[in-house]
Amino acid sequence: MIAPRTDLAAYDPETFRRLGHQVVDLLADHLARSQRREGPVLPWAPPERLLADFPATFGAEPSAEAAELLGRVVTASHHLHHPHYVGHQVSAPLPLAALSDFVSSLLNNGMAVYEMGPVATAMERHVLGWMAGLLGLPAGAHGVLTSGGSVGNLTALLAARQARAGHDVWKQGSAAGPPLTVLVPETAHYCLARATRVMGWGEGGVTPVPVDAHFRLRPDALGEALAAARRAGRHPLAVVASAGSTSTGAVDPLEAVADFCEREGLWFHVDGAHGASMVLSERYRSQVRGIERADSVVWDAHKMMLMPALITAVLFREGHRSFEAFSQEASYLFHGEGTRDWNDVAQRTLECTKEMMALKLYTCLRVLGTRVFADALTASFDLARRFADRLEAAPDFQLALRPDCNIVCFRHTPPGVPEAALDALQARLRERLVTQGDFYLVRTTLGGRVWLRTTLINPLTTDVDLEGLLEALRRAV
Repeated sequence: MIAPRTDLAAYDPETFRRLGHQVVDLLADHLARSQRREGPVLPWAPPERLLADFPATFGAEPSAEAAELLGRVVTASHHLHHPHYVGHQVSAPLPLAALSDFVSSLLNNGMAVYEMGPVATAMERHVLGWMAGLLGLPAGAHGVLTSGGSVGNLTALLAARQARAGHDVWKQGSAAGPPLTVLVPETAHYCLARATRVMGWGEGGVTPVPVDAHFRLRPDALGEALAAARRAGRHPLAVVASAGSTSTGAVDPLEAVADFCEREGLWFHVDGAHGASMVLSERYRSQVRGIERADSVVWDAHKMMLMPALITAVLFREGHRSFEAFSQEASYLFHGEGTRDWNDVAQRTLECTKEMMALKLYTCLRVLGTRVFADALTASFDLARRFADRLEAAPDFQLALRPDCNIVCFRHTPPGVPEAALDALQARLRERLVTQGDFYLVRTTLGGRVWLRTTLINPLTTDVDLEGLLEALRRAV
């Protein structure tokens, strides 16, 4: 007798329906508990314990019940929807976006070519056009969605290399010309140095540009950085400016950088992974004035647009530049030498099989409207400014700098603690709060000193929560 096939049973629609209801109920209960501020933000456990709690017992027969296992995953995971999550630049995703992700995972329409992901390809085209319009880029601007800011910045720099290297690097290789470099603020995200090394430019692939006391790029230092790169035998091809740097959220003076790039014939790239979303807000969009002059912009929707990770837009002032980052032929996918169909997305991304990223953002834009995103960003920036006011008024706290966006850096300076001991105190306080689960915040180093760092990215976080954070820090000393 032939045993029934277990793989076919695993596709049973009614089993899926029952489990789907259970999982949605599980997640809805999790959202409700988080909004009531119940339980820890992060139920801290050492790695060895989780290895034991989720063992590698994968037998030929079933060894776990789905709802029970997924329930334990929810309980033991980091709870970003908890209003006391004020840590990294990762959003508390909109529930509708998560449901769209659910649909995307089941449909599994990879987007290398149009016929594999027709609906998501059309949605991506419209979402990118809308984003380019918000940035103020001209007609003809366009781009692609890709998997995160690191890949997005690499994609933009690949296009810059092809456009400004002085020869066809894609066909001739880097050795056909002088070694290349880009001018980058000292505070830029590490992924930019990683990208230049991936491209084979070595340690000198990034030429650092000094920043001011607010950790913003100094335009007056660009000329010397350019000259230093040339003295080192490098061919500078671009300047990268930050719109919302990682450590402090600082926004570089984009208009001044644009002026410099125009004078020197350099590609102007804006790493707006965090801060490009400011264009959504009537109140704060002026802070990124000049972004409309960029040759390329990276913009993460999984930060200030409340999407699940990862959804990153790479937008080009001249839309055809997105094809120049990746130019090879693949006859099993693309039919015809030199084909540049906008609807065959893999011609413009590092990925071949790419998930339906646009589905989540398009669905939320259509169903919820754009005001949801504008209100969330404006409210988080307003909250950051009020938090900064509170820190400045508190005698036992020190604000690092006034925030440009929703990232606030500060330290606890209780009476009687000598200056030399403050760095160790911040590290100890942060560890205590995180391991207890009361709050989740991170730390950074500014000017050689340790600071606590908060990203106010959860729309449910309030002034009362932040006052509670300060009280928790005081109790933890």
